[in-house]
Amino acid sequence: MILVPVEVAWLCFLFPFAGALLSPVLARIHPRLRDYGALFFSFLGALCSVMFIPYLFHLDNLPLESAFVWLTVPIELNVGVLVDPLSIVMANVVAVISFVIMIYSLGYMKGDPCLTRWWMWMNLFIGSMLLLVLSNNLLFLFVGWKMVGLCSWGLIGFYYKDERKYWIGGPPPTKYTVPSHCGLKAMVVTSMGDVLMLGGILIMYSYAGTLNILELYETSSVWLPEMAKSSGLILLMIVMLLLGPIGKSAQFPLHEWLPEAMAGPGPVSALIHAATMVKSGVYMVARLLPIFFYGYWVSGCGEAIYFFIIVAWVGVITAFVAATQGMTALELKKALAFSTVSQIGYMFLALGVAGLTISSLEGGYTSGIYHLFNHALFKACLFLCAGSVIHTAHSIYMNDMGSIKKFMPFTWIFMLIAALSLMGVPPFPGFWSKDAILASTLATHYFLLFSLALITVVITAFYTTRFFGMTFHGRASENIEKLKQKGAHLGEVHITMVVACGALAVIIVICGLIGLPLEHFLGHAFEHTMEYLHLPIVHAEHATPLWVVPLMSVVSVVIGFVPAYLLYFSGKLDPKSIVENSSLLKMLHKFFWNRWYIDSFYFMFFVGGMTKLYTAAPKFEDILDKVFHQMIPSIPKRLSDLVKYLRTETGVLGFNLLYILIFYIFVLLLILWVVW
Repeated sequence: MILVPVEVAWLCFLFPFAGALLSPVLARIHPRLRDYGALFFSFLGALCSVMFIPYLFHLDNLPLESAFVWLTVPIELNVGVLVDPLSIVMANVVAVISFVIMIYSLGYMKGDPCLTRWWMWMNLFIGSMLLLVLSNNLLFLFVGWKMVGLCSWGLIGFYYKDERKYWIGGPPPTKYTVPSHCGLKAMVVTSMGDVLMLGGILIMYSYAGTLNILELYETSSVWLPEMAKSSGLILLMIVMLLLGPIGKSAQFPLHEWLPEAMAGPGPVSALIHAATMVKSGVYMVARLLPIFFYGYWVSGCGEAIYFFIIVAWVGVITAFVAATQGMTALELKKALAFSTVSQIGYMFLALGVAGLTISSLEGGYTSGIYHLFNHALFKACLFLCAGSVIHTAHSIYMNDMGSIKKFMPFTWIFMLIAALSLMGVPPFPGFWSKDAILASTLATHYFLLFSLALITVVITAFYTTRFFGMTFHGRASENIEKLKQKGAHLGEVHITMVVACGALAVIIVICGLIGLPLEHFLGHAFEHTMEYLHLPIVHAEHATPLWVVPLMSVVSVVIGFVPAYLLYFSGKLDPKSIVENSSLLKMLHKFFWNRWYIDSFYFMFFVGGMTKLYTAAPKFEDILDKVFHQMIPSIPKRLSDLVKYLRTETGVLGFNLLYILIFYIFVLLLILWVVW
C-alpha cells in the first residue's frame, strides 16, 4: 500500500483556499466555469484527505509533521501540519462530506444572483476547517478556528438583505428573526468563548514554553506539575480552554446561537451542523484530552480531573435540554438543529467519561470520535433532504407539509435511513456509536450521567419520529393542497440534490453493516496514539453483561417511538387536543417551546440590559460631567484648604517631616491591604 508524503497534507486546505480566491476570476470568464471550478477545488481537497487513510493501516508511521520556521522574534514559531489518527479522521469527515454538500449546492443554489459570493464563502469555510484540524500548533489552530467563525457569519447571514421569505422563527405570536441578526448572534456568542480560549492557550504557553501540540504532549510531565504549584491555576486554564469548544460546538450554556443558524441556505445548515463548525469544539476537546489525562492519572495533578468532569456534565445536560426543545419545534431545520446540539452533547459526554476512570480512556475516546463520524454522515443527509423538502413545500414549517412521501419517494427513503441512524436503530451506524457511549458511561459507575443519557435516547426517538411523520406521512396540509391546485411542482428536486442525498444514504448503510469492525478499527488507531503518548491503557472488566446496554438502548428507542407513531403517523391520536386537555403537558409544551427561556433571558439581560444602559446614560450626562470635571478635580484644593484650616502648616521642619512620614505610612498600609 503506497503512503503519500506528509507534505500532501498542506494541499488539503490550500486547494479550497485557492478555490475561494479564484471564484471571482472564474466568474468573469464564465459562470459555469466558476461553479465547476469551485466544485473541482473542493474535490481536490477531499482527494488529498482520502490519500491519508492508508496510514490508519500503517500506524507505526504516525504521527507525522511537516513544518517550517515562520517567526523567530519575539518567539520562535513553526508553522506546520500534524498527521495522526485523529487529524486523518477529522480531515476526511470535513473534506468528503463538504464535497458532497458542494455537489448538492449546484442544484440548490442554481440561479442565485450571489453565487460568486456563495462559492467563495463555502471554499473558504472548508479550507479553514481543514487548517484547524491539520495544524500542528495551537496558534494556527486558533487562526483556522477564527476563520471558521468568520465564514459561518457570512454563510448564516448569506441573505443579508433580510427579505421576508428568508425569515425564520414564528409562527405568530412567536417572533421572527432575520438572517443578518442570526449571523451576528453566531459571531458574538462564539467569539465570547474564543477570546477566553485564547487566554487559556496563553496561560498554557507561559508554563510550557511551546504551542506545538506534540511538544505539549511530550513535556506535560514537566509543565503541568509546575502549574499545579499555583492552586487553582490549572482549573482556571481548563475553564478558559473549554469555553471555546463549548461556544463553537453550541453546548450549554452557549448553545442558543445554533438554532438561529437555520437562517442560512440549506447546504449551510448541513455544512455547519454536520461536517465542520460544530465539530471543531469536539476536536479541540479530543486534542487536549491526553494532556489532562496524563496530568491526573500519571502526574497526580488533582485539578486536571475537572477537565473531564466539566466536559461530561456539560455534554449530558446539553443532550437532554436540546432534545426536549426538539420535541416541540415546528420548523423542520430547527428540529434538526436541536438534534445536532443534543448529539454533540453525547460526543462531549463520551470524551468526558474517558478520563473519569483510568480504564475508560480508550472506550470513551473512541466512542466520542466514532459518534462524530457517524453523526456527520446521517445529519448531513438529514439536512440535505430537509432542504429538498422545503424547496418543494415552499415552507419551513412541518405543519405545512404532510403526505409528501408520494411526491418525493427517493428523498423519503434517504431521509428514513438517516433518521433511523439518528434514533439509534440497529444495524445503522448511529446505534453502534451511541451504544458505545452508553457502555463507556455505565462502566464509570456515574449512574446519573448514564440515566440522563438513556432518557435522552427516549426523547431522541420521539422527536425523530415526530419530524419524519409530520413531514412525509399523515394528511396533506392546506399548503400542499393549495400547491396542487396551483399546479406547482411537487416531485423530486434537482438531480444533483437527489444524487448527493443518495450517496450519503448509501454510505450510511455501508457503515452500519460494518459498524462493529469499524469501531474496533478506530479503537485500535486511537490506542496506538495513546501508547505513543505513554498514557496508561487499562482495559476495563465489564461488571454487567455485554448485552445489557444494547437491550436498554433498543427498549428506550421503542418507548420513544410508539407514542410518536400513534400521534404523527397513524392519526389515531390528536397531539394538539391531548396537550390542550392536560395542564401539565400544556405547561411543559410552553416551557420547551420557549427553549427553557434561556434564549429569552440572554436577550433580556445582554441585549435589552445593555440597550437600556446606553440609552439611559445621556440622562445622567450633567451629573457625570459635574462629578468628573468639577468635583474630582477640586479635591486637592479642598484638602489644601482643610490643612490650612487645621493650622497644620507651622513652618517648623520637624512637623513637616512628621506629616510626610504619616503620609508614607498611610500609602504603605494601603499597598499592603491591596496585596493581601
